[in-house]
Amino acid sequence: MVSLCHDAICRAPNLMIRSCEQGWWRSILQNQDVLSGSRYCLKPGRSGASVSLEQHPNSTMTDQPSETSTLNHAQDVERQLIWHVAGQYEHLLNLGELWRYRELLRMLSIRDLKVQYRQAYVGIAWAMLQPLVTMAIFTLLFGLLGRTPADESVPYPIVAFCGLLPWFLFAGSVTKASACLVTNQNLITKVYFPRAALPIAAIVTSFVDFLVGLALLILMMLWYQIVPPVQILVLPVFILMTLLAAASLSLWLSAANGLYRDIGYIVPFLMQIGFYFSPVIYESGSLIPGRWQFLYQFNPMVGIIEGIRWSLLGHAAPPLQAIVISFIGLVLLTLGGMAYFRRVERHIADRI
Repeated sequence: MVSLCHDAICRAPNLMIRSCEQGWWRSILQNQDVLSGSRYCLKPGRSGASVSLEQHPNSTMTDQPSETSTLNHAQDVERQLIWHVAGQYEHLLNLGELWRYRELLRMLSIRDLKVQYRQAYVGIAWAMLQPLVTMAIFTLLFGLLGRTPADESVPYPIVAFCGLLPWFLFAGSVTKASACLVTNQNLITKVYFPRAALPIAAIVTSFVDFLVGLALLILMMLWYQIVPPVQILVLPVFILMTLLAAASLSLWLSAANGLYRDIGYIVPFLMQIGFYFSPVIYESGSLIPGRWQFLYQFNPMVGIIEGIRWSLLGHAAPPLQAIVISFIGLVLLTLGGMAYFRRVERHIADRI
């Protein structure tokens, strides 16, 4: 943002401030008296995010600058300007810039949480009710059919809940993040900040819901007297992979949705299809034929969900091949999403 004192604006009517589409601010001085410093000079703001015009302490209204002094002062002014650059589109996301804006990220996450549960009688308990009701429906359904698509050594409600938790984290993050640029377009078109903070904030709110559901899962395991195995120590790895999967797809879809509104209609449909093409309510070994297993493992959520079940319930370890495919796919998807989001970020304020 650029601030100008009122007196300077009155005496320099040709002073023009323009916001460029790249996300940075620049002042264009067309009045030679202002540029030369005969009456006013540029002074950087305290915060480092603004510049202001103030009266030059050693000048008078009768000063007539020479051509040499005008040129020299123009160079001084150029050195004093504060530039806010969004970055080149060919680079990946600037993680250092995101870290500098961590306070903004925290405020955006708190805002989204408040908006999500404001004026809700149940409040954050909805984070437990959604997977709990879904688990109850499929438990009743497979109970009526007389066969559950899972290992019968563990109660099916626990098996289903272990698959529902990471899926709701992934699907909720992608659904919210894909629409974040559109819902915050008034903020995007007014001030520059790392646009990636918006999808990340949406993922943080879904992660809070996941933690609430995880607490409920622990209570259910105590109820069924299930003791977690030693491999629970690798549970954070699979949770991080779930967050990485959500972040990578969110970068792609949020940037695309800012340009093409059709994405907003496609995302819920994709999440519904992905729910049944991932081992959420069933175990892949008990339902997917062996000849299709290799192709099925190209879904990154297959290795993640099966890995979470393995770390919590001690089931058969997921094939190493599935974990490697999921990890490589997530890395490629994340790098591509970062590059595409950075490219769209250059002109998103003008096209959203």
